[in-house]
Amino acid sequence: MASVTRHGVAAERRLEVRRTRDRQMLREFLGQDRLFAAYAIADTDDSEFERTRWGIAFDDRAPVAVVMEYRGISPQPLFVMGEPDGISAILRFVIRTPVAFLAAKPEAVAAVREHYRVEAPAPMVRMVVASDTFRPVLGEVVRLDQADARHLNRLYELGFDAHLPEQAVAGGIYYGVRRGTRLIAAAGTHVISPQNGIAAVGNVYTHREYRGQGLAKIVTSAVTADLLRQCETVVLNVRADNPPALAAYRALGYREHTEFDERLVHRQTSLWDSIVGPVRAFVSDLRRNG
Repeated sequence: MASVTRHGVAAERRLEVRRTRDRQMLREFLGQDRLFAAYAIADTDDSEFERTRWGIAFDDRAPVAVVMEYRGISPQPLFVMGEPDGISAILRFVIRTPVAFLAAKPEAVAAVREHYRVEAPAPMVRMVVASDTFRPVLGEVVRLDQADARHLNRLYELGFDAHLPEQAVAGGIYYGVRRGTRLIAAAGTHVISPQNGIAAVGNVYTHREYRGQGLAKIVTSAVTADLLRQCETVVLNVRADNPPALAAYRALGYREHTEFDERLVHRQTSLWDSIVGPVRAFVSDLRRNG
């Protein structure tokens, strides 16, 4: 366990930080914003927990921040939630990922910048749907399995910089639309956690030649309907600057829950990094915001 002292205007504050494998404590803390923390909550399941490392910060024995690192993917996903002082302390003493793909609320990014060079954000919206708000859109879809992984990857290579392994398809829920033997639209899952009653839709993509026909709604609807049979809550992420996608998901009954940033971050390794990194990030954000 490590401790860090922060000086405020009125009083000195001492935070304690340490690693933890206490899933009950983590779930209780993450449950304060269950929808924003959906992926992290799902990662407390038995099937995923061994791939994660967790740091937690306490103020007078009360948890105030959590950081989670997911191993096995490069760059490693990094999730932060809670008070900025606590996030900074955890990143200083416990979680020191060299390169990571960060998911954070905008107000938490400054704490991450104390330890990382932070690239320009992809502003995201977390959306949510439940059985009582879901409005399905039906169409001719097919359930996909691991034998379809090469067809999915052929489609996703047109828009994603990622490769989907067969086991991901086998362990998830994927639906697609075909024209003849050609897969032209698909949607799937990022996480499924019946144990915690939460799941996430992901990997939604339509071939450019077939856009404007509502296919994204059809495949997303099929995946959502299947997930809602197992989980009470389904979430998805969409870029904040993608109005057509936002409208499509709203038509299915999804609503916006919160905005957050996804950013690539690099651990500062020198005094020069600690000085120049925040300046680069400020200039990048300034250019992005006009």
